[in-house]
This record gives sequence, C-alpha cells and structure tokens, in this order.
Amino acid sequence: MDSLLTLIFEPGFFTNEPVHTAMVVGGGAALVSGVIGVFTVIRGQAFAGHALADVSSAGGAASFLLGINPLLGFLIMAVMAAGGMELVRVRRARERDLVTGVVLGAGLGLAALFLYLDVTSKSTTGAAITVMFGSMFAIPASIIPLALAVGTGTLIAAGVLYRPLLLSSLDPELAAVRGVRVRTVGLLHLLALALAVSLSAITVGAILSTALLIGPAAIALRVAKRPSWAAGLSALIGVGATWGGILLAYDSYYWTPGHGWPVSFFVVTLIFVLYVVTGHTGLDRKRSTGTWIALRSGEAGEV
Repeated sequence: MDSLLTLIFEPGFFTNEPVHTAMVVGGGAALVSGVIGVFTVIRGQAFAGHALADVSSAGGAASFLLGINPLLGFLIMAVMAAGGMELVRVRRARERDLVTGVVLGAGLGLAALFLYLDVTSKSTTGAAITVMFGSMFAIPASIIPLALAVGTGTLIAAGVLYRPLLLSSLDPELAAVRGVRVRTVGLLHLLALALAVSLSAITVGAILSTALLIGPAAIALRVAKRPSWAAGLSALIGVGATWGGILLAYDSYYWTPGHGWPVSFFVVTLIFVLYVVTGHTGLDRKRSTGTWIALRSGEAGEV
C-alpha cells in the first residue's frame, strides 16, 4: 500500500503550500462552476459563459497593471460585462448572441491593451500566459479568503434562486404566468455566472475556464435524471477533475526534466475524456428537451 501511494503521490505533495492553495481555490472554483454550469447549459447560455470568461481576462490583465488582487480584477470586469449583456433587452436567441458577441469583442480589445501595457510599462513577464491559461501553483494564498467568500455567496444565491431559475430556464412563459420575474432572475443568473467564471479564470485561465463551467455540467446532465442531482454530480466531477489535474501536474515535474506540465492541461483533458466516455457507454439518459420540461410539475413546478 505504501509503495502504491508513493507511486501516485510524489514526495512533498501533501506538505507543499502552493499545492494546498491550488487545492482550496481550484476545488472551490470547480464546485461553484459545476453548480452554475448546469443552469447555464439548460438555459442554452454556454456562449455567454465563454464570453464572460474571455472578457474577465481584461480585468485580470488590469490587475497586473494596477498591482491589485487578480481575482478582484476578474470579478469586476466579469460583473460589468454581465450587466452590459442584460442592459439590452432581447427576445430571440440570435439577438442575445449578437449582444454577447459585441461585449466579447470589446472585452478582448481591452484585454489586449492592458496586456500590452503590462509588458511595455510595467515589464510584467508571463502576464498573458497567467491570465489566459492560468498558473494554479502560482496563486497567492492571500486570494483564499476572497475566493471562499465569493464562492459561498454564489452557492447561496444559486440555492435561493433554484426553483424560479429552473422554471424560467425550462419555460419562461409559464414562469411569468406563475409570477416569476423572468428578467430579474435572468440578470441574477448572469451575475452568478460572472462570479463563477471569475473563480475558474483565476485557476485554469480565462480561455479554458469554459471547460470547467460547461464540461462537468454537460456530463452530469447526460447521466442524472433530475437537475438537482445533475448540479451535485457536476460539482463532484469538476472538483475531481481539478484535484486530479493538480496531482498529475505536480507529478509531471518528476516525469519531465524539472519543468512539469500545466495544471489546466490536465484538468481540461480529464473533463474531455470523461465526456467522451459517457457519450459512448450508454449513460445518456436525457431523451429529449421534453424530459426536462416535464419537470415543471416536479422540482421546478413548486415555485
């Protein structure tokens, strides 16, 4: 047994402070992203989640320029982008994607400007790689309190909004008839989504944070029969993939000549492999959209 543990866990894994920080922040981000991701997939807003993650990169780049907490930069920019998306009232999915695309373009333009200033005025090296693709072992321990506070608040909001959010996601017209303020619920979901992608961006980077948001949720919705089960399973998959990625990345320092491979690579690879496996093993229990709409009389119907 000892030899097996030694084979899996390289020396110093359990005593390494950067690993402890990565496990706490990364696990918390995966937990939040897994829960919020389920509603995002059901609502068909995967593109919005991708856009918010990319736009948040401007905040991450600005944090390097201003010398502030990088998570705070991601959060501010993502929340501003979510508010900008919701300011324009749209009724069709095509119009919603158009607004999202405009906000995405503006955010990436700002990110390019801030990263340029990081290099030219602050001589900050590695900012682009850190912001876009993450550097989990380089996360400072000082981020943990803010990350835990943001994650806890987002999960509480998701719990409070669960039934009205689920009903408005499945059938907005029925939700409106039952007294749900569909537009307000949609805005609150976007804000929760902004917080979730900010947490994932600080761990696996703005570019890859969509994988942590959408991947576990898509897998869980294939397997679980009810949205509440899917949310729990999605969180479990996200945390497992994140912690597994941290372990593999740490061990890779011993496989390679002291360089190691990025944590984000392993996290995304694990999620992708699991998604492919669940798609080819008969675990897809979601028959059609009507299956989820039928839940109006179950979990979502008791609003």
